[in-house]
Amino acid sequence: MIVPLRSAAAGTCGGKAGALGALLRAGLPVPDGFVVPFAAYRAAVGDLDPGPDRRRAIEALPVQAALIDALGQALGELGDPPVAVRSSAAHEDTGRTSAAGQHDSFLGVRGAGAVADAVRVCWASLFTPRAVDYHQGAGDLAMAVLVQRHLDAEASGVMFTPADPNDPVRIEASWGLGPTVVGGTVTPDAYRVAGDGTVTRALAHKRTRLDRRGDRLVTSDVPADARDQPSIDDATAGLLAELGNQIAALRGGPQDVEWAIADGRPWILQARPVTAAPPAWSTHHPPATLTGTPGSHGIATGTARIIRGPRDFARARPGDIIVCPFTDPAWTPLLRIAAGVVTETGGVLSHAAIVAREHGIPAVLGILDATRRLRDDSTITIDGTTGTVTDRKETGSGPARAPRPTRP
Repeated sequence: MIVPLRSAAAGTCGGKAGALGALLRAGLPVPDGFVVPFAAYRAAVGDLDPGPDRRRAIEALPVQAALIDALGQALGELGDPPVAVRSSAAHEDTGRTSAAGQHDSFLGVRGAGAVADAVRVCWASLFTPRAVDYHQGAGDLAMAVLVQRHLDAEASGVMFTPADPNDPVRIEASWGLGPTVVGGTVTPDAYRVAGDGTVTRALAHKRTRLDRRGDRLVTSDVPADARDQPSIDDATAGLLAELGNQIAALRGGPQDVEWAIADGRPWILQARPVTAAPPAWSTHHPPATLTGTPGSHGIATGTARIIRGPRDFARARPGDIIVCPFTDPAWTPLLRIAAGVVTETGGVLSHAAIVAREHGIPAVLGILDATRRLRDDSTITIDGTTGTVTDRKETGSGPARAPRPTRP
């Protein structure tokens, strides 16, 4: 019913847990933990109606006493610390689909009862509207759940290792826990670490951070004197790049790695194949443009649709270019119909950028005040390779629509 993380394999515990188990066995710095495998999920939900209310049925399902007892024992062996409870689904973290941010995860959970509740919600998150939309045609779905020691990170972020060893490792970082970076709610510092160890960086203005306070996660303002300071130094960036290259060698290809710095030490929280490589920086920008971070290759011209939150979703039409403060996983269905996406915050390694690349639509990230500077219903051109957005009226161009990028 419980599998030690060190013994986890993708076939029984999902891609996320399987990858971390392999890294732990190789001696890499992965927080210890355990997995509730596919077998436990199938035993718990196998008799439920597979209809449209499956999510609610799972959420209402009493967790078996035997599973709660097993969780209590496994937590006790870890010393009963606060833990992270994370999805490890059958079609997650694979070479074809990342399922980035599509399923629920929880940080700072403590006690067998609370962990059992989080496991049940992870199971049910296979059937949220965003996950159902993302997994169309995926076939049999199953959910394992990964439970690891929670780390109170001083800084955290994401790293992409390159397919070409001559290209740099790309790292994004910000203060506090990782959801601000992967969720795109802050624009992170960006680092590039070349093969010879040379580090280049572009610092961002990091307004907020997420931290654990007891049994709660709290978003707070970053002190003014730290907002423009580097969240990690060059030596740490170099150490992370070395770890990333080790992981890529072990896993046999370029990797998308989540990491954290806790008590001055780097930890690896996730490693999965890069499903679509991000664009490189460009220094050439045409006139009359807004410039942000290149997030996903391609060029598209379409109607700007200002979407400030879920209440605006119904306004979006196929072929619109979504302009928003940031996206979270609930926005995934919009990315399926959109011609492109523009955000006010976020980095190239955030969930929104990864999903945009998987859908084959251009994305430009981190354009300050984009929802105010671009007009709803105006015609804009977005270039996700150069990181630019052009208002067609400002350039005097007509509303001719560029071909929409093809999707996989």
